[in-house]
Amino acid sequence: MSEALAVFGSFVAAVNARDAGALASLLAEYFLFIDTLANRVEGAASMEGGWRAYFEMCPDYRLRIDEVVVDGALALATGEAGGTIDGVAWRTPAAWKAIVRDG
Repeated sequence: MSEALAVFGSFVAAVNARDAGALASLLAEYFLFIDTLANRVEGAASMEGGWRAYFEMCPDYRLRIDEVVVDGALALATGEAGGTIDGVAWRTPAAWKAIVRDG
């Protein structure tokens, strides 16, 4: 298994376990997250707080990965994100790009 695939798999597992600490441990200091509304969060420390808040708002948030393509340090994936917010279930197509550097 490639390093990029293993790290991306750990990221998905941490999201699905709603483990903000595990997520933060996988993120580089210069990490950049862009959501479907084009909101941007930069840095692992900022993102850990964001994940904690999001998991409180959407306690059953989950990712489903349908397809992953790996090329060296790059992993591209498509699938679906979903959960429940204020009693309303939702799901949306999603895509992820992960670049693994220095482990």
